[in-house]
Amino acid sequence: MGSKRRSFSNSSSIAGQNIDKKLREAIDNDNNTISDNPLLQDIKDDPSKIEAMTIQQLRTALRTAGIPPKGLKRELVSALQSYLAKEIDGAGESSLLADKQDPSSNSDKRIYMMMETKSVEDQVQDANSFSKVSKVQQSRRTVKQLQIKGKTVDVNAKMVATEQKKSACASGRMTSLTKKKASSDVDSKYVSAKNRDTLPVNLSEPWTILAHKKPQKGWIAYNPRTMRRSLPTENTKFVKILSWNVNGLRALLKLEGFSAMELAKQENFDVLCLQETKLQEKDVESIKQSLIEGYENSFWACSNTRLGYSGTAIISRIKPLSVRYGLGISDHDSEGRVVTAEFDSFYLLSVYVPNSGDGLRRLTYRITEWDPSLSNYIKELEKSKAVILTGDFNCAHEEIDIYNPAGNRRSAGFTIEERQSFSTNFLSSGFVDTFRKQNPDVVGYTYWGYRHGARKGNKGWRLDYFLVSDAIADDVHDSFILPDVIGSDHCPIGLVLKL
Repeated sequence: MGSKRRSFSNSSSIAGQNIDKKLREAIDNDNNTISDNPLLQDIKDDPSKIEAMTIQQLRTALRTAGIPPKGLKRELVSALQSYLAKEIDGAGESSLLADKQDPSSNSDKRIYMMMETKSVEDQVQDANSFSKVSKVQQSRRTVKQLQIKGKTVDVNAKMVATEQKKSACASGRMTSLTKKKASSDVDSKYVSAKNRDTLPVNLSEPWTILAHKKPQKGWIAYNPRTMRRSLPTENTKFVKILSWNVNGLRALLKLEGFSAMELAKQENFDVLCLQETKLQEKDVESIKQSLIEGYENSFWACSNTRLGYSGTAIISRIKPLSVRYGLGISDHDSEGRVVTAEFDSFYLLSVYVPNSGDGLRRLTYRITEWDPSLSNYIKELEKSKAVILTGDFNCAHEEIDIYNPAGNRRSAGFTIEERQSFSTNFLSSGFVDTFRKQNPDVVGYTYWGYRHGARKGNKGWRLDYFLVSDAIADDVHDSFILPDVIGSDHCPIGLVLKL
């Protein structure tokens, strides 16, 4: 439990984006599109190339995009990243799941995460412009519910934005709406703990805002600082499991500002389940070699039909009794969507349920073949011991699980067919949604699209679950969400199970 660990990758923060006024104006007024130019398209497909480009290459790319190639290399890199981010954002999206439906969008993720991990100083500097942009939207909503010291208070949103701005001008810094409560278990990855109190709550902890198009009476926003339960006493035996759709593991490990060692140190988990690793079999060995010390047991399922697609894994400090891959049905097992590990008192499954896709092209397959097959598989496992099923189910089960239910009735992930299938094949088959059982009236999301500031406004979906056999539901000590951990369009979720 206390073994020394080494990081997946070095942790560092991205320097501030210092683009001069002329470059910004050129970016804002540019009408070129990435798809029209092979050079720009190649960079978009792999944004990590930007940092490695020479000054001459950067200038050539910027000229191609119609942007004046002025400044030092840092400014050229920032200008090109901003241009790509602008092009991606300008493309728009029909729903929050648009990113998930297109596997090629992983490059978009890396650009947006590079922009998202700006320094604290830059976030503070952007606060006033953020308020101006959202002023019209805020004035339309007369009341916004904020979580302050665990109590729900109705506050006029327009007044809040105005007062925050006035306070910033008067004091020379942004003043938080809430005081940070010290915690050794939870800490925000958006900003450092040192500076967290100086930011408004909607920047440092956006998940504490009750964001929902049609909130019901009694609903409150999820706040892990106040809602997570303390770990069981030392005399109680338990296991702690995390699950995370990383939306491309290699991209995550290259992301500046992310450290797997910090996550492991903060959460001290026993088992980590991953989904959408997007690894090929040839990548697995090198990833295994870089695993954090103490987590030598790892098991990986990769897609054989579409390389660099889907993929699941289980990484554990506890050696399992046995491991299985897939459901045992060839029609379902070519995309690396299931890994099963058997432990002393339970089976653990890391699952990445197929997305119904653009135009719902895989909806029929999903609800008539995949879901029933997975349900039958876990029922068979239950004959010998309890089952813990975790991962990205690509389904927001109830209206409380999605920011905009009315606008997504026919969007993949919230169709009535998918929601009924989730109920029929899992909940009605003896499995318990642990987070919803523990938090019946809590709005907590696990997925936010990259575009249109979905994460900053907490406009998300709850797509990731820990489902457990009814026989062990009462042994669940805590089921929680880690919305402060960035690096993917999903955030990790966790389960503490008493043994």
